[in-house]
Amino acid sequence: MRDIRVIGDPVLRTPATPVTDFDRDLRRLINEMFAAMYSVDGVGLAGPQIGVSRRLFVYDISGRKGHLINPEVTVDDPEPIVDEEGCLSVPDRAKGSPLYAPTPRAAGVTATGFDKLGRPLRIKARGTLARCFQHENDHLNGELYVDRLPRETARAVLLQAP
Repeated sequence: MRDIRVIGDPVLRTPATPVTDFDRDLRRLINEMFAAMYSVDGVGLAGPQIGVSRRLFVYDISGRKGHLINPEVTVDDPEPIVDEEGCLSVPDRAKGSPLYAPTPRAAGVTATGFDKLGRPLRIKARGTLARCFQHENDHLNGELYVDRLPRETARAVLLQAP
């Protein structure tokens, strides 16, 4: 089982590289990512969060489960929705569980990319699934949800993180 990397690990601040090989190793990695995500009750997990700087993420949220490789996320509905958001890579130092903060995200997105066999995917998402896609795609760009918070809110969250 791969460990979840936490804030301070440079892999979380480094843009991930595209996946080029759609092979057995990639399929094994996706299975490992689901296992790591489920082991900590997560709903989404990006490659960098387990130390793999590749552009892919897995998700299981709101009755939808899957993965996206080399995703591109475009905003369909820019209306900002502010809701509580946390991250497995930004845990509470004392409790180990994710730290949550009200985080603005676009209400609707379309995610395109590929599945593990290299077949194109296009997924329209709203609500929590749209939030998840934006959150995981941020990881692939070396960003964390705290980067989207007002300075004082981000500071308060980071004071509780490791």
